[in-house]
Amino acid sequence: MITSILINGFLFLSTAWIVVFSFRKDGIWSLSSGIGIFRYFTTLSNVLCAIAALVLAICMLAGHVPYGVLMFKYIGTAAVTITLLTVMAFLGPTQGYKMLLIKEGFFLHLLSPVLAIVSFCFLETEQPLSFAESLLGLLPMILYGILYLKKVVFSPEEKQWEDFYGFNKGGKWPFSFAAMVAGTFLICIILRLLANL
Repeated sequence: MITSILINGFLFLSTAWIVVFSFRKDGIWSLSSGIGIFRYFTTLSNVLCAIAALVLAICMLAGHVPYGVLMFKYIGTAAVTITLLTVMAFLGPTQGYKMLLIKEGFFLHLLSPVLAIVSFCFLETEQPLSFAESLLGLLPMILYGILYLKKVVFSPEEKQWEDFYGFNKGGKWPFSFAAMVAGTFLICIILRLLANL
């Protein structure tokens, strides 16, 4: 329990530190310089997981963890697992691992996701995770996928986001979206298997 509390505290504090200081550029605090990071799934998934980690740690300290809180942590863990595996399997080979795994990238892309997986699967799960419950892990990716698709493909040109993940390269967004859904489904199954060991 103490180990889990410490890990969850670290997940929240490290993510909060990174997010807060993203609003500081060249020694000046700037709303515009920080707000842009919230268009990235990396940021959103880590913030989701950090909030879930904080809630879980508070509940542990209070002596009772509602099952809904544990599911909240599971959803956050699934989200950062997507971030981890997307970086390792897709973005790393195309953009370079060095760029993705230095400074805050080391925490958001690697360390925090690994700690979230370890803590949820091996320290926090007290009852078996059902197949239906495991599919809740699809929610962050599907919701973000719809937003990304709208902003990259279907928004007016002046309001479009850059295709920074390259999922619409060559107009292949239907394949990319289907691949992300399938990959996230596998992640959910794997997390369920690990949690139920």
